[in-house]
Amino acid sequence: MEIPKTFDPPPRRLMGPGPSDVAPSVLQAMSRPLVGHLDPSFVKLMEEVKTMLRQVFLTQNEMTFPVSGTGSAGMEFCFANLIEPGDEVIIGVNGVFGTRMCDVAERCGARVTRVEAPWGNIIEAKQIAAVLEKVPRPKFVAIVHAETSTGALTPVEEISRLAHQAGALFLLDTVTSLGGCPVRIDDWAVDAVYSGTQKCLSCPPGLSPVSLSPRALAVATRRKTKVQSWYLDVNLLSSYWGQERVYHHTAPISMNYALHEALRLVLTEGLENRWRRHEQNHLALARGLAGLGMKIVSQAGHQLWQLNAVGVPEGVDETAVRKQLLAGYNIEIGAGLGPLKGRVWRIGLMGETSRKENVDAVLAALREILKK
Repeated sequence: MEIPKTFDPPPRRLMGPGPSDVAPSVLQAMSRPLVGHLDPSFVKLMEEVKTMLRQVFLTQNEMTFPVSGTGSAGMEFCFANLIEPGDEVIIGVNGVFGTRMCDVAERCGARVTRVEAPWGNIIEAKQIAAVLEKVPRPKFVAIVHAETSTGALTPVEEISRLAHQAGALFLLDTVTSLGGCPVRIDDWAVDAVYSGTQKCLSCPPGLSPVSLSPRALAVATRRKTKVQSWYLDVNLLSSYWGQERVYHHTAPISMNYALHEALRLVLTEGLENRWRRHEQNHLALARGLAGLGMKIVSQAGHQLWQLNAVGVPEGVDETAVRKQLLAGYNIEIGAGLGPLKGRVWRIGLMGETSRKENVDAVLAALREILKK
């Protein structure tokens, strides 16, 4: 066969549901020379990554580190370590990723009770309370904090309190929320959390930050059965990411370089400042959309700043608009999923992408395309 030319990606504004744009210094970090995964210099970097992740998650949890894999690996990590066959779990489902949680839990042998809300709406604490009265001794309650498929942000403090009151753990998906809006793991008493690098942390996809509370870690270490996944077993991973440095797998060295730099940038900006930037650009987008006769359709008062579900105007071919944005303007936005397919565009303003110039660019492009 003819050998392909070196791949040269086109310039894009990544304004979909992820990945987001990446800072030049993060890309530069990935080009640095490799060292071994047990090299003393890499071990030092690992410790710095863990420390910075604790600051970004706002937690003191010792077991806080990046799983080698995307956000879905973080999901499996939490579920596989906490679930034993026959366990009762309660999961909020208001979009794609709540649905995926249920699938993963069932594959781990759990008996799943779904608490559902219409796509675009939040899971209400009173719904969880009602189910907790019926489900005996649940192992945990799990919620998607920021539902990427719908742009809805579910408040979780009261849900966490209800879970603990029932003797259950509380598990949280922060794949799209971490680094883009308030995430307070210790204040909210979250027992298990996972995220992804490619959203508001603005790092390439490939790692999944996770954190387990001492209570959750005790559940994982005192299980009666082996964790069904060897690769994601915290009892093994803790020996590599802890002080023993026992070989488990060859960590993705360059990805950890990138995460180290991305976390440095987050903390240099400051969490409060970063959250405020995401909020301001979301509000600017909402105002601009209103001027075009469009609006964000997820539940009012609970709309994500970093992922905006924009209603497609009547009579407009949503696929054609996305194609024109990409071909004519180098702007990527996302399509709707599930019941929202064909009805919304998902416009991401995550991390490095959350810039005024990007808001202005997508609004100007939409204005031109819709006129046609």
